[in-house]
Amino acid sequence: MAIHVDADACPVKEEIYKVAFRHGVPVTVVSNSPIRVPQHELISRIVVSDGFDAADDWIAERAAPGTVCITADILLADRCLKAGGTAISPTGKPFTLNSIGSAIATRAIMADLRAGGDVIGGPAPFSKTDRSRFLSALDEVLVRLKRRG
Repeated sequence: MAIHVDADACPVKEEIYKVAFRHGVPVTVVSNSPIRVPQHELISRIVVSDGFDAADDWIAERAAPGTVCITADILLADRCLKAGGTAISPTGKPFTLNSIGSAIATRAIMADLRAGGDVIGGPAPFSKTDRSRFLSALDEVLVRLKRRG
């Protein structure tokens, strides 16, 4: 088992470390620029180039059954799921093979609206409820993977 974090804008890194330490699961924090991470044997940091989707590509290439991808990027979540991995958003929403298609379609519609000049709101502000939901979702996924393992 392993956790790969799309870390550049991830608001739940501390929560990831907390759950990973409890379960003894290694975490790789992937970003385009150096990010502080705890000095711990379970935590590693990968700094990729600033090329378009470089962090996503690194994570997707390593996604496999038993890996958990933490990302808000729907297209990266899709790549992880197709490789047999698990994907969770920082708000605790699990991406599944059943839900990813509609998430991608919604993303495309919103991009088209923005390109057409429509003013649409962004995502809701990150909340304590999101943080709590994320902690529960990550813990649940790791327990499920351990049982399968």
